[in-house]
Amino acid sequence: MEFIAANPIIAVSALLTIGFTVGVCGGFFGVGGAFIVTPALNVLGFPMVYAIGTDLAHMAGKSVVGTMKHYRLGNIDFRAAGLLLIGTTPSVRLGVAAVHELERHGKTDVYVRVVYIGLLLAIASFMFLDMRRQRGPHKTGARKRIRLSIPPMISLPRSGIDSVSVWTVICIGALTGFLAGFLGVGGGFIRMPALLYLVGMPAKIAVGTDLVEVLFSGGYGSYLYGRAGQVDITAALIMLVGAALGANLGALATHYAKAARIKRLFSFTILGTAIAVLMKQVGLTIPAAIMLFALGLGMAGAIIRALVVGIRAERAKKMTDQPALDTVGVTTE
Repeated sequence: MEFIAANPIIAVSALLTIGFTVGVCGGFFGVGGAFIVTPALNVLGFPMVYAIGTDLAHMAGKSVVGTMKHYRLGNIDFRAAGLLLIGTTPSVRLGVAAVHELERHGKTDVYVRVVYIGLLLAIASFMFLDMRRQRGPHKTGARKRIRLSIPPMISLPRSGIDSVSVWTVICIGALTGFLAGFLGVGGGFIRMPALLYLVGMPAKIAVGTDLVEVLFSGGYGSYLYGRAGQVDITAALIMLVGAALGANLGALATHYAKAARIKRLFSFTILGTAIAVLMKQVGLTIPAAIMLFALGLGMAGAIIRALVVGIRAERAKKMTDQPALDTVGVTTE
């Protein structure tokens, strides 16, 4: 935490807040929200290369519990995971090498921020268009698979898939692996839709398989950055504490919150993060920090509020039903 120019109490509080926010989002959406962590660490004072390395360590640690849970539930397609890792392994290393090359020229912060801005704007645009399409007259709940028949083909029995191109799965791993090494993100916001729409995986299998990838890419990436002394383990551990607390609340909130409403807020959070990164790029560090934390806390707050409202409504319903049951008991006697 040597790069955070603040009182240790403020520094720890900031890191706990980042971890908690990302944990809540990850528990609710199944996508960890790591796209917030690297910009947030950079805004707090971490040089970009240290922010990436530390985020990867935090991301790997956070995915261990989730991976084990989905393994016990049988939600991992190991054949698909193996193919993904074939693409991920060299591409993570390539992403790290690209960052180190930029660092030698003193251009890491600028280029990584520009890529972040472009990627976040693209994701936000896709989500807004998808929500608009869902509200349109031709909306459909069915998920259409985009089939790419590039040989060789392989079956994925665990996912119930008879035939899918080997290259489709490997390329998904390669793209998201490079993003992990270059940006310090898990890539779930790209890998999940790709596994659903390009491979055709059931959602729960896609989540479990994605977590295996996150565990490997985060672990391998943090190892590569750690060899160069560019990982702050203390900061990563503090964020993990916050993430553990937030993940449980986020997962519980899925039983009560209206996903469509939260999804809209999530889209605005992604858009706002892109704007905050742009503000940091032009030197507006303090406004960027305020905006990032406001966005993250707003997102987490909306999910927790939905959880509290849902629990209160559930309790009120139970209390309303109880007198009726008592009355039935008396009448029967």
